[in-house]
Amino acid sequence: MFVVGGESLIDLVPGSDGARVAHAGGSPFNCAIALRKLGNDVGFLCPISQDEYGDLLLTPLAEAGVSVLLEARVAAPTTKAIVSFNERMQASYVFERGADRAFSRDGLMAALPGAIELYQIGGFCPILPEDAAVWSDVVKSAIGRGATVSFDINVREKLVDDEAGYRERLGHFLDLAHIIKLSEEDHEWLHPGQSIESHADALLERPNCELVVVTLGEGGSRAFTREASAVAPIYKPAVFGDTVGAGDSLMAGILTWLEEAVSLRPEALMALSEGQLGRMLGFGAVVAGINCGRKGCQPPSRAEVDAVLAWVRPGS
Repeated sequence: MFVVGGESLIDLVPGSDGARVAHAGGSPFNCAIALRKLGNDVGFLCPISQDEYGDLLLTPLAEAGVSVLLEARVAAPTTKAIVSFNERMQASYVFERGADRAFSRDGLMAALPGAIELYQIGGFCPILPEDAAVWSDVVKSAIGRGATVSFDINVREKLVDDEAGYRERLGHFLDLAHIIKLSEEDHEWLHPGQSIESHADALLERPNCELVVVTLGEGGSRAFTREASAVAPIYKPAVFGDTVGAGDSLMAGILTWLEEAVSLRPEALMALSEGQLGRMLGFGAVVAGINCGRKGCQPPSRAEVDAVLAWVRPGS
């Protein structure tokens, strides 16, 4: 099973009439749904509130077939993100946290499956020291159950009020990860002025990292191992919606490609060739691009992805 741990929340998005519309979201939540829609067996590890927004979160999880690993719902209100868009329809967020923090170490540990192929984490987990300590123990337990660890850095600057502490906690998670994904914005916040190549090299020097993926917005994406690298363009949908969930969808596509290529284990990650990295990024780009053809995060099914790939393949 793939397990995704981290926040779920409600995105409050500007509607056409000026009122805000509620959409289920959160980076780990989006990634869990995208992974399941691509055909993986997925469990989601996050408390869900008893409030009506909790009902809204459970619906897409159930529709996609994601297993909710924490079955007992919590009294804390659902975490919310107030979303704004710039002129290019790129999203920014202000957060009100709640149920995503209503967990205990024992509860999370008890909910972990006995065997885990992949453990995906990121988002809010390193932000607060008390939360990071618990999530760190969960990651270590997942590794003990056989998991490859992927980490989506996804810096949420507006939630960080202790930058030095956050960087230290983030570094601890990065030391546990075999696969690290970050956006160009994450890179600029973490290492302003440094080249992406040197940042990737530094990440690959960490104890367990074998693959780094950097998303570049309209510039596509890049992948790095110690021995190879590759670049891929975005896939542009016929009609553009917005970028909500694009990075989460791309991450799900990359992890799915690695699983199907029998390359998800650390020893296989380090052996990926330039051509394999390019195909991996291309698959992820199609998953992300289809999502960007819709409003909000609505990851594609595997059939939708395969239909696009069949159309864009040379000679098809």
